[in-house]
Amino acid sequence: MFASAKIGRSLSKEAYKEGIEALRTELLEAQIALRERNIPVYLIIAGMEGAGKGQVVNALDEWLDARGVSVYAFWDESDEERERPRAWRFWRAMPRRGEISVFFGGWYLWPIEQRFAGAWDDAALDQSMSGVRELERMLIDDGAVIVKCWYHFAEDVQRQRLKALTRSDRSRWKMLPEKSHFSEQYQQFEEIADRVVRSTDIGRAPWHIIEATDPRYRDMTTGRILLNAIQKALAQPPHADRRLDDSPTNTDDELLPNSPETRITLLDSIDLSQTIERSEYRKRLDELQAELNDLAWRAYTHKISTVLVFEGVDAAGKGGAIRRVTQAVDARLREVIPVAAPTDEENAHHYLWRFWRNIPRAGRMTIFDRSWYGRVLVERVEGFTAPPNWARAYREINDFEEQLSGAGIIVQKFWLQISKDEQLARFEARENTPYKRYKITDEDRRNREKWDEYREAVNEMLARTSTPHAPWHLIAGNDKRFARIQVLETVTAALREALRNKAG
Repeated sequence: MFASAKIGRSLSKEAYKEGIEALRTELLEAQIALRERNIPVYLIIAGMEGAGKGQVVNALDEWLDARGVSVYAFWDESDEERERPRAWRFWRAMPRRGEISVFFGGWYLWPIEQRFAGAWDDAALDQSMSGVRELERMLIDDGAVIVKCWYHFAEDVQRQRLKALTRSDRSRWKMLPEKSHFSEQYQQFEEIADRVVRSTDIGRAPWHIIEATDPRYRDMTTGRILLNAIQKALAQPPHADRRLDDSPTNTDDELLPNSPETRITLLDSIDLSQTIERSEYRKRLDELQAELNDLAWRAYTHKISTVLVFEGVDAAGKGGAIRRVTQAVDARLREVIPVAAPTDEENAHHYLWRFWRNIPRAGRMTIFDRSWYGRVLVERVEGFTAPPNWARAYREINDFEEQLSGAGIIVQKFWLQISKDEQLARFEARENTPYKRYKITDEDRRNREKWDEYREAVNEMLARTSTPHAPWHLIAGNDKRFARIQVLETVTAALREALRNKAG
């Protein structure tokens, strides 16, 4: 893979001077067009130590309008980052639409270092790269451009380059002596890098192998590659259908005759007649809240995080169920995130960005009142996003939740369901109660008119996104007290199991 980066390519001073002015002009024009089209660009700068990656970025910073470029070097992990899934640090750095983010090493550096140090074997590295491919595919599907540059040269060139860097007091190489191990075992590092590059050299996000021996050739080539990638993206129609072949286009129900038997959904399996006596409710509520308080503190001690997702039809009692959880958990250990329509800042990023930002630290609990499932519910039914976007969201959401679970986070999802008649009764009660009128809106009425469309969307959501690591729990909500007890029993059971597994 790297043979072409060891043949001594170079660019004369005259040729560089002749071409640089035109390149800078074209890059600036392309950058302006990016902003107008709201296309985010990810530039991954990776490669051999001593290849001048910092010099490349400095050159680009000079050629581009720096106001639209952010640079991130993922060197040391902060305490905040260590207490969350590894991808969290990258999602925080995602560019706004129309801007460019430069990632030193990106999501590739740490896996390479783990394999080089012997902490991982090839299978672990391959599994990590599978996750990287999914991440890049998801970003590209959302309209992003990903440019990946790997800087390479022969072993003797690296040896000379690092010797010169060691003599420089300003060299990062001198400040990070542990990186010298890479040069001491050039062949081993190259083999690992080759495995990584080959496995992630995908059609819509290919690797560009750049010979780094000559700085002028290296910098000019990088600029040309970035310009070409941006121009190709700008040449695409603004609203092109970017659906992948494996994105679902219909549900199984849509393939069957439209009859009452085929319109039965998972929601019909919920027994809405279930109730609990008031005296039994008070007793169970006290018991479960006391247990939840204890479990939450134990989870904090053992650094077990929890994410609770509450979805459901309007007026199903999500707020009441959430309050019974928060009453039991110390306010210092939990946070409730109410999810409304995205802000302009949130719309300027991938739809999962705002949820990644609110993932809890180790030992804490985050409760989402509505969530990322708006993509396949409200946005789908109301036509706020195109079918290819919500269709591929099932895979993206499953991958997101698997990353949370893989980092040791408990993920529990609740769908609260009530009958259509019960919803109407609650709407009327809210209208007739002054302190509850704020709860009902014109949007609630409109959603009620699309009851059947929402049922079908919920059915597909439950079928496609209930997984062992992030299961859906269907809560019968006609009796609010019964629903609250169901939720508390589920949360406490999940925490007990996680603590048992931790002890084991």
